[in-house]
Amino acid sequence: MKSLAAAFALSATVLLFGCGGVPAPAPIIPPTSTTTQPPATPATPDIAGNWQFNALSTAPGKPPLIFAGSISQTNSTASAALHVNGSNCFNQLTTISLTVVLTGGDISLTSTSVEGQIITLTGTITENVDTGFPTFAGTYTINGGCGDGDKGTVTGIFVYLDQALDGTFTTSQQQTFAVSGGLYEIEPSLDGSSGITGTAAFSTPCFSSVTIKPGTLSSGSYIIGTTVGLEFDTGNGTLTFLGTVNLASYDAEFDSYLISGNYTVSGGTCDGTGTAVLRVYNPWDY
Repeated sequence: MKSLAAAFALSATVLLFGCGGVPAPAPIIPPTSTTTQPPATPATPDIAGNWQFNALSTAPGKPPLIFAGSISQTNSTASAALHVNGSNCFNQLTTISLTVVLTGGDISLTSTSVEGQIITLTGTITENVDTGFPTFAGTYTINGGCGDGDKGTVTGIFVYLDQALDGTFTTSQQQTFAVSGGLYEIEPSLDGSSGITGTAAFSTPCFSSVTIKPGTLSSGSYIIGTTVGLEFDTGNGTLTFLGTVNLASYDAEFDSYLISGNYTVSGGTCDGTGTAVLRVYNPWDY
Protein backbone atom coordinates (compact mmCIF):
# COMPACT_ATOMS: atom_id res chain seq x y z
CA MET A 1 0.00 0.00 0.00
CA LYS A 2 2.88 2.38 0.81
CA SER A 3 4.43 1.66 -2.60
CA LEU A 4 1.13 2.36 -4.35
CA ALA A 5 0.64 5.60 -2.42
CA ALA A 6 4.17 6.72 -3.22
CA ALA A 7 3.68 5.93 -6.89
CA PHE A 8 0.45 7.95 -6.90
CA ALA A 9 2.10 10.89 -5.22
CA LEU A 10 4.99 10.80 -7.72
CA SER A 11 2.56 10.67 -10.65
CA ALA A 12 0.65 13.65 -9.32
CA THR A 13 3.86 15.59 -8.90
CA VAL A 14 4.88 14.87 -12.49
CA LEU A 15 1.48 15.94 -13.77
CA LEU A 16 1.53 19.12 -11.72
CA PHE A 17 4.97 20.38 -12.75
CA GLY A 18 5.26 18.73 -16.13
CA CYS A 19 1.96 19.91 -17.54
CA GLY A 20 2.04 23.57 -16.72
CA GLY A 21 0.71 23.59 -13.25
CA VAL A 22 3.24 26.29 -12.35
CA PRO A 23 3.25 29.34 -14.63
CA ALA A 24 6.50 30.19 -16.45
CA PRO A 25 8.46 33.17 -15.11
CA ALA A 26 7.38 36.56 -16.56
CA PRO A 27 9.76 37.95 -19.22
CA ILE A 28 12.19 40.60 -18.05
CA ILE A 29 11.36 43.99 -19.63
CA PRO A 30 14.18 46.51 -19.51
CA PRO A 31 13.24 49.81 -17.86
CA THR A 32 12.32 52.66 -20.14
CA SER A 33 15.29 54.97 -20.66
CA THR A 34 14.86 58.45 -19.19
CA THR A 35 17.82 59.86 -21.16
CA THR A 36 16.84 62.72 -23.51
CA GLN A 37 18.82 63.93 -26.47
CA PRO A 38 20.30 67.42 -26.14
CA PRO A 39 18.58 70.04 -28.32
CA ALA A 40 20.18 70.59 -31.68
CA THR A 41 22.52 73.59 -31.84
CA PRO A 42 20.96 76.29 -34.05
CA ALA A 43 22.80 76.80 -37.30
CA THR A 44 24.98 79.92 -37.42
CA PRO A 45 23.90 82.15 -40.34
CA ASP A 46 26.47 83.65 -42.70
CA ILE A 47 26.31 87.42 -42.11
CA ALA A 48 29.73 88.55 -43.39
CA GLY A 49 29.57 91.47 -45.80
CA ASN A 50 28.17 94.96 -46.33
CA TRP A 51 25.19 96.06 -44.21
CA GLN A 52 22.92 99.04 -43.68
CA PHE A 53 20.86 99.34 -40.48
CA ASN A 54 18.04 101.90 -40.56
CA ALA A 55 17.05 103.04 -37.07
CA LEU A 56 13.84 104.81 -36.07
CA SER A 57 13.97 106.42 -32.62
CA THR A 58 11.15 106.17 -30.08
CA ALA A 59 12.76 108.87 -27.91
CA PRO A 60 11.18 112.32 -28.28
CA GLY A 61 13.10 114.67 -30.55
CA LYS A 62 15.67 112.12 -31.75
CA PRO A 63 16.25 111.86 -35.52
CA PRO A 64 16.30 108.62 -37.53
CA LEU A 65 19.79 107.15 -37.85
CA ILE A 66 21.70 104.99 -40.33
CA PHE A 67 24.40 102.55 -39.21
CA ALA A 68 26.38 101.41 -42.26
CA GLY A 69 29.47 99.26 -42.72
CA SER A 70 30.72 95.71 -42.79
CA ILE A 71 30.56 92.60 -40.63
CA SER A 72 33.50 90.17 -40.64
CA GLN A 73 32.84 86.59 -39.54
CA THR A 74 34.66 83.33 -38.86
CA ASN A 75 32.11 80.63 -37.95
CA SER A 76 30.23 82.03 -34.91
CA THR A 77 32.84 84.72 -34.17
CA ALA A 78 32.17 88.11 -35.73
CA SER A 79 32.99 91.81 -35.47
CA ALA A 80 31.71 94.94 -37.18
CA ALA A 81 32.96 98.33 -38.35
CA LEU A 82 30.13 100.83 -38.79
CA HIS A 83 29.55 104.55 -39.36
CA VAL A 84 26.63 106.61 -38.04
CA ASN A 85 24.77 109.00 -40.31
CA GLY A 86 22.03 111.42 -39.25
CA SER A 87 23.22 112.27 -35.75
CA ASN A 88 24.85 115.43 -34.38
CA CYS A 89 26.45 113.25 -31.72
CA PHE A 90 28.61 111.20 -34.11
CA ASN A 91 31.03 112.19 -36.88
CA GLN A 92 29.96 110.26 -39.98
CA LEU A 93 33.61 109.65 -40.92
CA THR A 94 34.45 108.05 -37.56
CA THR A 95 34.78 104.26 -37.76
CA ILE A 96 33.04 102.56 -34.83
CA SER A 97 34.15 99.05 -33.84
CA LEU A 98 31.53 96.66 -32.48
CA THR A 99 31.75 93.25 -30.84
CA VAL A 100 29.23 90.80 -32.32
CA VAL A 101 27.67 87.93 -30.34
CA LEU A 102 25.90 85.46 -32.61
CA THR A 103 23.85 82.56 -31.21
CA GLY A 104 21.96 80.84 -33.97
CA GLY A 105 19.79 83.57 -35.46
CA ASP A 106 20.00 85.80 -32.38
CA ILE A 107 22.56 88.61 -32.60
CA SER A 108 23.80 91.55 -30.57
CA LEU A 109 26.33 94.20 -31.56
CA THR A 110 27.97 96.37 -28.91
CA SER A 111 30.29 99.24 -29.75
CA THR A 112 33.37 100.53 -28.04
CA SER A 113 32.89 103.87 -26.31
CA VAL A 114 32.75 106.81 -28.74
CA GLU A 115 33.05 110.04 -26.73
CA GLY A 116 31.32 108.25 -23.87
CA GLN A 117 28.57 106.77 -26.08
CA ILE A 118 27.96 103.02 -26.37
CA ILE A 119 25.71 101.71 -29.14
CA THR A 120 23.93 98.36 -28.80
CA LEU A 121 21.89 96.64 -31.50
CA THR A 122 19.96 93.50 -30.55
CA GLY A 123 17.76 91.41 -32.80
CA THR A 124 17.27 88.40 -35.03
CA ILE A 125 18.77 87.36 -38.35
CA THR A 126 16.42 85.83 -40.92
CA GLU A 127 16.64 85.17 -44.66
CA ASN A 128 15.01 87.48 -47.17
CA VAL A 129 12.84 85.15 -49.25
CA ASP A 130 13.25 87.33 -52.37
CA THR A 131 17.02 87.89 -52.37
CA GLY A 132 18.24 84.95 -50.29
CA PHE A 133 20.39 87.38 -48.29
CA PRO A 134 20.19 87.82 -44.49
CA THR A 135 18.11 90.56 -42.90
CA PHE A 136 18.00 91.99 -39.38
CA ALA A 137 15.09 93.12 -37.21
CA GLY A 138 15.48 94.39 -33.67
CA THR A 139 16.14 97.35 -31.42
CA TYR A 140 18.95 99.75 -30.58
CA THR A 141 20.04 101.85 -27.60
CA ILE A 142 22.66 104.54 -27.07
CA ASN A 143 23.92 104.95 -23.52
CA GLY A 144 26.14 107.73 -22.25
CA GLY A 145 27.45 110.95 -23.74
CA CYS A 146 25.63 113.18 -26.18
CA GLY A 147 23.26 110.48 -27.46
CA ASP A 148 22.29 109.08 -24.06
CA GLY A 149 18.72 107.81 -23.92
CA ASP A 150 18.27 107.37 -27.65
CA LYS A 151 16.55 104.08 -28.46
CA GLY A 152 14.19 102.56 -30.98
CA THR A 153 13.68 99.96 -33.67
CA VAL A 154 16.14 98.83 -36.35
CA THR A 155 15.86 97.00 -39.65
CA GLY A 156 19.01 95.84 -41.40
CA ILE A 157 19.65 94.68 -44.93
CA PHE A 158 22.62 93.01 -46.60
CA VAL A 159 23.66 94.85 -49.79
CA TYR A 160 25.83 93.07 -52.37
CA LEU A 161 27.07 94.37 -55.74
CA ASP A 162 28.95 91.47 -57.33
CA GLN A 163 26.85 91.83 -60.49
CA ALA A 164 26.65 92.99 -64.11
CA LEU A 165 26.25 96.71 -64.78
CA ASP A 166 24.48 98.95 -67.24
CA GLY A 167 23.07 102.45 -67.10
CA THR A 168 22.74 105.94 -68.51
CA PHE A 169 24.67 109.14 -67.76
CA THR A 170 22.95 112.45 -68.52
CA THR A 171 25.09 115.56 -68.89
CA SER A 172 24.12 118.99 -67.63
CA GLN A 173 23.33 119.80 -71.31
CA GLN A 174 20.86 116.86 -71.34
CA GLN A 175 23.01 114.70 -73.60
CA THR A 176 23.28 111.03 -72.69
CA PHE A 177 25.79 108.20 -72.95
CA ALA A 178 25.58 104.62 -71.74
CA VAL A 179 27.81 102.35 -69.65
CA SER A 180 28.03 98.57 -69.50
CA GLY A 181 30.29 96.17 -67.63
CA GLY A 182 30.44 94.53 -64.23
CA LEU A 183 31.09 95.46 -60.59
CA TYR A 184 32.79 93.14 -58.11
CA GLU A 185 33.16 93.66 -54.37
CA ILE A 186 36.48 92.95 -52.69
CA GLU A 187 37.34 92.38 -49.03
CA PRO A 188 36.15 95.12 -46.64
CA SER A 189 38.72 97.55 -45.27
CA LEU A 190 39.23 98.49 -41.64
CA ASP A 191 36.94 101.51 -42.08
CA GLY A 192 33.96 99.25 -42.86
CA SER A 193 33.73 100.06 -46.57
CA SER A 194 34.22 97.40 -49.25
CA GLY A 195 36.27 98.17 -52.34
CA ILE A 196 34.82 97.71 -55.82
CA THR A 197 36.66 96.66 -58.95
CA GLY A 198 35.41 95.58 -62.35
CA THR A 199 35.18 96.47 -66.03
CA ALA A 200 33.28 99.13 -67.93
CA ALA A 201 32.82 100.60 -71.41
CA PHE A 202 31.15 103.90 -72.32
CA SER A 203 29.23 104.67 -75.50
CA THR A 204 31.02 107.98 -76.10
CA PRO A 205 34.20 108.80 -78.04
CA CYS A 206 35.35 110.84 -75.04
CA PHE A 207 36.40 107.71 -73.16
CA SER A 208 38.37 105.05 -74.98
CA SER A 209 40.00 103.01 -72.21
CA VAL A 210 38.24 102.56 -68.86
CA THR A 211 39.56 101.19 -65.58
CA ILE A 212 37.58 101.01 -62.32
CA LYS A 213 39.85 102.06 -59.48
CA PRO A 214 39.12 100.22 -56.19
CA GLY A 215 39.25 102.29 -53.01
CA THR A 216 37.85 102.91 -49.55
CA LEU A 217 35.39 105.33 -47.96
CA SER A 218 35.39 108.70 -49.78
CA SER A 219 38.10 107.69 -52.26
CA GLY A 220 38.11 105.45 -55.32
CA SER A 221 35.38 102.87 -55.87
CA TYR A 222 33.64 101.46 -52.79
CA ILE A 223 30.33 100.56 -51.19
CA ILE A 224 29.24 101.18 -47.59
CA GLY A 225 25.65 100.41 -46.74
CA THR A 226 23.65 101.71 -49.70
CA THR A 227 26.20 104.41 -50.61
CA VAL A 228 28.22 103.65 -53.76
CA GLY A 229 31.25 105.58 -54.98
CA LEU A 230 32.74 104.76 -58.39
CA GLU A 231 35.93 106.16 -59.90
CA PHE A 232 36.61 105.46 -63.58
CA ASP A 233 39.99 106.21 -65.13
CA THR A 234 38.80 106.90 -68.68
CA GLY A 235 42.09 107.67 -70.43
CA ASN A 236 40.72 111.20 -70.90
CA GLY A 237 40.18 112.34 -67.35
CA THR A 238 38.56 110.75 -64.29
CA LEU A 239 34.82 110.16 -64.01
CA THR A 240 33.68 110.12 -60.38
CA PHE A 241 30.19 108.93 -59.44
CA LEU A 242 28.48 109.03 -56.04
CA GLY A 243 25.07 107.43 -55.64
CA THR A 244 22.66 105.45 -53.52
CA VAL A 245 21.26 101.95 -54.00
CA ASN A 246 17.47 102.21 -54.17
CA LEU A 247 16.35 99.21 -52.11
CA ALA A 248 12.73 99.74 -53.17
CA SER A 249 13.76 99.23 -56.81
CA TYR A 250 14.67 95.56 -56.29
CA ASP A 251 13.38 93.36 -59.11
CA ALA A 252 13.30 89.71 -58.07
CA GLU A 253 12.92 88.50 -61.67
CA PHE A 254 16.30 89.91 -62.68
CA ASP A 255 17.86 90.14 -59.20
CA SER A 256 18.52 93.81 -59.91
CA TYR A 257 18.79 97.18 -58.13
CA LEU A 258 18.95 100.75 -59.39
CA ILE A 259 21.67 103.15 -58.20
CA SER A 260 20.96 106.86 -58.68
CA GLY A 261 23.42 109.72 -58.20
CA ASN A 262 25.62 112.47 -59.61
CA TYR A 263 28.89 112.43 -61.49
CA THR A 264 31.75 114.71 -62.49
CA VAL A 265 34.46 114.35 -65.14
CA SER A 266 37.76 116.19 -64.65
CA GLY A 267 41.29 116.17 -66.03
CA GLY A 268 40.48 115.68 -69.72
CA THR A 269 38.85 117.25 -72.76
CA CYS A 270 35.32 116.12 -71.84
CA ASP A 271 35.04 117.63 -68.36
CA GLY A 272 31.52 118.12 -67.08
CA THR A 273 28.86 117.17 -64.58
CA GLY A 274 25.54 115.42 -64.62
CA THR A 275 23.36 112.68 -63.21
CA ALA A 276 23.29 108.92 -63.72
CA VAL A 277 21.00 105.97 -63.13
CA LEU A 278 22.86 102.65 -63.04
CA ARG A 279 21.47 99.16 -62.82
CA VAL A 280 23.22 96.16 -61.31
CA TYR A 281 21.73 92.78 -62.12
CA ASN A 282 22.38 89.06 -62.30
CA PRO A 283 23.04 88.18 -65.96
CA TRP A 284 22.23 84.51 -65.31
CA ASP A 285 18.59 85.42 -64.60
CA TYR A 286 18.01 86.34 -68.23
